Amino acid sequence: MTENDLLWLPARELVELQRRREVSAREILDAHLAQIDAVNPKVNAIITLAEDRAHELAARADAAVARGELLGPLHGLPVAHKDLAPTKGIRTTYGSPLYAGHVPDHDALVVEQLVHAGAVTVGKTNVPEFGAGIQSTNELFGPTRNPYDLSLTAGGSSGGAAAAVATGMVALADGGDTGGSLRNPAAFCNVVGLRPSVGTVPMWPATDPFAPLSIQGPIGRTVDDVALQMAVLTRADPRSPWGLGDPSRFHAGLEDDFSDVPVAWSPDLGGQLAVDDAVRTAMEPVPGALAGISRKVGVAAPDMTGADEAFRTLRGWYRALNYGDRYAANPEAFGIRVRQDIESGLATTSAGLMRAHKLRGLLFQRFVEFTREYRYLVTVTTQVLPWSADQLWPERIGHTRSENYLDCMRSMYWFTVLGVPALSVPAGFTADGLPVGVQIVGRSGDDLGVLRLARQIERTLGAGLRRPAVALPVTGGGTDGVRVTGGGTGSARVTG
Repeated sequence: MTENDLLWLPARELVELQRRREVSAREILDAHLAQIDAVNPKVNAIITLAEDRAHELAARADAAVARGELLGPLHGLPVAHKDLAPTKGIRTTYGSPLYAGHVPDHDALVVEQLVHAGAVTVGKTNVPEFGAGIQSTNELFGPTRNPYDLSLTAGGSSGGAAAAVATGMVALADGGDTGGSLRNPAAFCNVVGLRPSVGTVPMWPATDPFAPLSIQGPIGRTVDDVALQMAVLTRADPRSPWGLGDPSRFHAGLEDDFSDVPVAWSPDLGGQLAVDDAVRTAMEPVPGALAGISRKVGVAAPDMTGADEAFRTLRGWYRALNYGDRYAANPEAFGIRVRQDIESGLATTSAGLMRAHKLRGLLFQRFVEFTREYRYLVTVTTQVLPWSADQLWPERIGHTRSENYLDCMRSMYWFTVLGVPALSVPAGFTADGLPVGVQIVGRSGDDLGVLRLARQIERTLGAGLRRPAVALPVTGGGTDGVRVTGGGTGSARVTG
């Protein structure tokens, strides 16, 4: 088995190889560190590399195997953590100059969970400033570039995480999702990203631990890799009121029969969404794939009236809650995307906040009624294709001009408001070789069902098997028509 083979094996298979002592955690780590050296200067996904920590954890993993100990579900798997999650002893900047040299004295719960399950931390992934944006760029490190076209964005705010996974630099990555930050970069980078149901994944630290808008979750190359992480991330913790479900259900397997399960398909939610023509064209294989999975596929969409106002009001209010004090003390230190969010939140009235909650309640009731007829909704993940890495957001969505970065995220944040599971799985490519994702939305708490349907779609379409040329060895052959232009620098090699 070559080093290159170790980069692309499914997560469970890598763990099993270690269990059988056919490969060591240190060998797996060395392969991934070599890939980081080769690829990261081009895509700029990992902005802080913690080699010392990684070698320490890999050696600990190998020692556990030698002692015959039971291995954790993520044993020896290289992972990278989003730079919004504090990491003890490893620089965490939140994408802001205010925290350029910040080194936390604690780990976020998501980091604790992954490492406790045996994962090997290799570093931090790039984000927009304080996670505000659908383009992972900031003043400290510059943009993360799309592995399928280096002149374009990898999306955000978990763009660094998605690009790192897509290029084989890490086996798994964690991310977060408020308006689509797990789903958007997953679609742009041809990987899988799940926004779990509210209440499924515990989070700490948090300004308001009961806030249901922002959720942490997994990114992986396959649906099974994401399910494996969910078995780890959903473990309850007394510091969080969430994570009250049963993590073992994600070990139950992803095989299921959807032949008689009603599934709704709508590429634009019944005309409620503006969608680029190129996205629509790339999604054309999806209805046929669904027809091969379920005999009860219908064209339908829930009424999403009020979702826009509810989300934007609540998002702005939460931004002001989290960053308002720092903004008041030093407004010049914040970029335009964060400023827009905070100022919107500071302007929110009690009447506006009450109206947002009422709209969300009505929206949720309508969605519940919709899912009585259709168990799952399948739609686009993103309304647009990746755009220039030099722009904060696309100028247009279909034939509609966009005013800010939120305008092209409606296909995702409308479901954020509902608090239901929503997953992006690779669906296909444009004629120019850019990936698109399909979004699966399910009932509240039915994260496993969403994963199972996603696995069927993944198997039928097979789009996730197409790797970016930038990640392949020079002698590995096959670009699949993928464009490779531009470049990217700004990553930092830091041990910790």
